[in-house]
Amino acid sequence: MDGLQRTGPARVGALCGWGAAAACVAAAVIGGAMLDGYSHLLHPLALLGAGGVPGGRAFNAVGFVLSGLLAAVAALAMYRRLPRASGWWPRIGARMVLLSALAFAAQGLFPLDLQDLDGPGSGLHASAWLVWWIGFVAGAPLLAVGLRPVRTVTTVAVLPLLAMMLVPQGWTGPALAQRIAFAAWLAWLALAPWQGAAGGSAVADLEAQDDRGQQQGGDVGQDHRP
Repeated sequence: MDGLQRTGPARVGALCGWGAAAACVAAAVIGGAMLDGYSHLLHPLALLGAGGVPGGRAFNAVGFVLSGLLAAVAALAMYRRLPRASGWWPRIGARMVLLSALAFAAQGLFPLDLQDLDGPGSGLHASAWLVWWIGFVAGAPLLAVGLRPVRTVTTVAVLPLLAMMLVPQGWTGPALAQRIAFAAWLAWLALAPWQGAAGGSAVADLEAQDDRGQQQGGDVGQDHRP
């Protein structure tokens, strides 16, 4: 019964992972097409939501805030799928992934100020981006320790984020490096919650069977004489 109760929220979380990826990609494509002279190969994604840019508020609302909140739901669902015996590190990792998603949403609340890129607004946006990156790169591998089905997709997603921070920017350019990092994160959101839901359901069934076995064993050992 526990496995059945937990499957529903897990599937909702998986759908939210897909929704987060779809919302961010759609906002980027539409926003880039509406802004004259904008190039995804040359300009940062945050430029679409910068202060004074036409459609900037709509992009921030969908591309950052909505995507980040949906990603947070997906992260919470994966946290719920962790086996009871997974220990502290995977649970800490799940919370870091949740923090990463909320930081991604915060980028839409603190848009870039094109008139003052060194000002407090732009600084908060940059800080939110950094928390997003650190939270995911550090948290996702810890989460994967306790959720075996997501280990492969987590490795494939985290490596590009690390590479984009370590390789010289001249090799790819800041805009393209940022797109690769975002694409890796969005791909993880689209795939990992589904895999975690399937794997977590099987683990929950095994735990339920183990609990029933322990209860039956306890009943056998009891004295039922009147």
